Amino acid sequence: MRISRKYALVATAGILLSVSAVSGAQAQEGQDGRGSGASPRYQPEMVRALAASLGVSETAAVRRLDQQAQQQDRLADLGRSGISADGAFFTSAGKLTVNTHNAAEAKKVEKAGLGARVPVRGQAELDAIKAKLDAFAVERVPAGVNAWGVDLASDTVEVEVASESGAAAKEFLAEAGKYGSAVKVVRGHEELAPQAVIYPGSRMTFNGYICSVGYGAHDRSGKQYLVTAGHCVEDLPVLSYDNARFAKATHSRFALGTRSVDMGVAAIDAGNSIATSVGTWGNGSSVAVRGSQRAASGAALCKSGQTTGWTCGKVSSYNVSVTYTDQNGGPDTVVTGLGSSTVCTEGGDSGGAYISGNQAQGMTSGGPTGQTCTGGVNSRGSSYFQPLDDALNYYGLTLNTN
Repeated sequence: MRISRKYALVATAGILLSVSAVSGAQAQEGQDGRGSGASPRYQPEMVRALAASLGVSETAAVRRLDQQAQQQDRLADLGRSGISADGAFFTSAGKLTVNTHNAAEAKKVEKAGLGARVPVRGQAELDAIKAKLDAFAVERVPAGVNAWGVDLASDTVEVEVASESGAAAKEFLAEAGKYGSAVKVVRGHEELAPQAVIYPGSRMTFNGYICSVGYGAHDRSGKQYLVTAGHCVEDLPVLSYDNARFAKATHSRFALGTRSVDMGVAAIDAGNSIATSVGTWGNGSSVAVRGSQRAASGAALCKSGQTTGWTCGKVSSYNVSVTYTDQNGGPDTVVTGLGSSTVCTEGGDSGGAYISGNQAQGMTSGGPTGQTCTGGVNSRGSSYFQPLDDALNYYGLTLNTN
């Protein structure tokens, strides 16, 4: 297989295609959630990873996951009752805190058992600032400025910088500085790149390259699609699994050197399918996909990828833009609309599936080029993912669930 800017990736175990390919994952699905007998509500390795990261017992970790789900349900109920949140995030203690517009709304939120605050800025204002920085970056890619995105907890737009020696980076930081305390600059980060390597095992191939398989979804007529990272299907290739065609890419929003969104889809050929569970690479049974409700910032999160396997952490923030450096000498690319996380990834994990509880969250987009995940499930690190719900909404698709 050839290696080039085509970000070679692999198909994630447990999310593959033909009936024979997914039979092993399907045989295990009853062990997830409410399958059979006394099955746990959450994948055991996710619970253990969360317990280790928090320094608590596994019982306490399960309670934390339950509390996260309950609090997000309460927030949804508040929205249906007419209270419009200006963003929400989990604190380190696990309390869902809601940005409100005034003290009266804050009291109603607190009465519902959630945290509340009236922020100096809030999500809407921060999103507007971040959009202006996006527009500025379109004119000239700020190489050296890794990422910029809304950080609800600190009520700022956070800008991560690897190097500010270049003229474009200096101009971008000068523009960011115009917003005063609304923008927080964090220096000392590594450059970012889409993550890809050739994988000799299960894989999705196209035109001599390799990529990961993402989530399955369908349109209103029932037609089946693969939802994946956009840079995997940039040129709309025919996709193959085990040397047999299974899909044809139809759309991608990724484009080198321009303002990009790392989402794309492929139409699945008749007779093929994508499993509705996420493989955990030997760390227990596969995780059944029950939906795609977006987890709030601070929520527990795990991902499956061919290089680092099953790694866990938490959601950091959403609405993040990054500058990807092409390791093959191509143009740097600004990618917008990503989520960031403390989940460790390495080259080859791109396209891997992120999941929180049983809710699908997205696909690996990229991460620090020199990052090494040496702690197994609990490896410390960071990564960026394309939120699944945004891709489903953009393409008018519904996630296939277990």
